[in-house]
Amino acid sequence: MTEKILVTGGAGFIGSHTTLALLEVGLEVVVLDNLSNSSDIALRRVEDICGKSLTFIEGDIRNSQILDDLFNEHRISAVLHFAGLKAVGQSVRMPLNYYDNNVVGSISLFNAMARAGVFNLVFSSSATVYGEPTQMPISEDFPTGIPTNPYGRSKLMVEDVLRDLSLSDPRWSVGLLRYFNPVGAHESGIIGEDPNGIPNNLLPYVSQVAIGKLKHLSVFGNDYPTPDGTGVRDYIHVQDLADGHLCALQKILQTNGVNIWNLGTGIGYSVLEIIRAFEEASGRAVPYQVVERRSGDIAQCWAAPEKATRELGWSAKRNLLDMMTDTWRWQLGNPQGYGH
Repeated sequence: MTEKILVTGGAGFIGSHTTLALLEVGLEVVVLDNLSNSSDIALRRVEDICGKSLTFIEGDIRNSQILDDLFNEHRISAVLHFAGLKAVGQSVRMPLNYYDNNVVGSISLFNAMARAGVFNLVFSSSATVYGEPTQMPISEDFPTGIPTNPYGRSKLMVEDVLRDLSLSDPRWSVGLLRYFNPVGAHESGIIGEDPNGIPNNLLPYVSQVAIGKLKHLSVFGNDYPTPDGTGVRDYIHVQDLADGHLCALQKILQTNGVNIWNLGTGIGYSVLEIIRAFEEASGRAVPYQVVERRSGDIAQCWAAPEKATRELGWSAKRNLLDMMTDTWRWQLGNPQGYGH
């Protein structure tokens, strides 16, 4: 029986692009997703793009019976773990949902992996685990801080669980990938980011304003200690991020213990710079209004990505214009996301 990669949350934005990347290099993939914030249409389109099929199981990582059945039926060699809730603002309003989905769900998955004798894992973490660093750029040897929101705290809790797990059992080989701000879409324009309801992240919101779905963008604060007063972030193309997962997967299959890599470009762009870049790529105006700062946001955040380059041979290849152009192509071709 051929060994397969399990991708939890594989129908989501980053999960679907990574599933495509895995299939394109000839790996067999099983996707487990509860479709709470994603669509199985994304997976059908992934198959269309690469001409290869995957196995899709609709289910929740908190359901241990589904996990045990999956591991019994498929010979899984490694797990890429994306499943979880990811909106900072929503996590402030609904912390229990985030701890239940992200922390309890992850522990359920790790227990099932151990029962099945599968110890190779790449975990979808976040730069939010650094809290509010005192200097930039952020490198992996920075201490984890006190994340400013329950979403970030849930990611840090799972990282801590994995460190303890690795100390308790040397068979575990774990890659913690701390993402910065994933944006963009596949260059085909066929798969991309399709948030439920009003987007929580900047670029989907910008693109929905540009296409006329939303009237204007709210810019949360223009009095940060940054060049133009708006928040600065490290935006990374989702396909570069997907490539980073392939490199991390290759690495953890050759090592043991816990390894941490930042996945970012090393460049910070402000909210206003993103708006201008998107207007240039789309040829559409993006009206905005400045409102109060949002709880849980920090002023600036960008990566020192050199460790990933040195240890994984990975670096981001796509620039800001690529990110904006690919986002706009996806939005233009799919004004209702996967619903249309």
